Amino acid sequence: MARTKEFDPDAALRRALDLFWERGYEATSMADLVERLGIARASIYATFGGKRELYLKALGRYVSTTDPVVGEALARPGPVLPAVRELVERFAAESGRDRPRLGCMVVNAAVELGPRDAEAARLVEASWAFLEASLTSALTRARAQGELPPDRDPRALARLLLVLFQGMRVLGRAPASDDRLRDAARQALTLLD
Repeated sequence: MARTKEFDPDAALRRALDLFWERGYEATSMADLVERLGIARASIYATFGGKRELYLKALGRYVSTTDPVVGEALARPGPVLPAVRELVERFAAESGRDRPRLGCMVVNAAVELGPRDAEAARLVEASWAFLEASLTSALTRARAQGELPPDRDPRALARLLLVLFQGMRVLGRAPASDDRLRDAARQALTLLD
């Protein structure tokens, strides 16, 4: 007879996500995971696989919960540019104050694992492709609605904003970056006029 799990795998995954987000993949040991999740090492392996598999599941959970929020904000009916402007300002503000977690988990994964872990790189690219597609769609609607000048390339602007957002997340990890983030956001917003 199979034993019943004595823990909530979803809650354990959330705690693992928080730990990996705070410390990164390399700095998180199995002992750290056992302590934070409050479950035995054997239960972690049996439920999630090894540390890498748990990390990838946590990263996947992060992507699946954060990306739709951005997509929904950009897909709302009505004027588009206010939502894009709000997103630029939100990225700048969040990047500057998210220091306890040290930035965006997707950016952290890209920097730490992307060059040497194909599955982590795939999750990062999927997240960035989703953000780029959401921005491109929104900016295309903005141009069609007359909010954006007809000579503006929605895809190129979307890519610029994607790079800006990821750069903000990186700079947000450093002390004294708030002025840089605000100035970059203000300059990016002028491209939408």
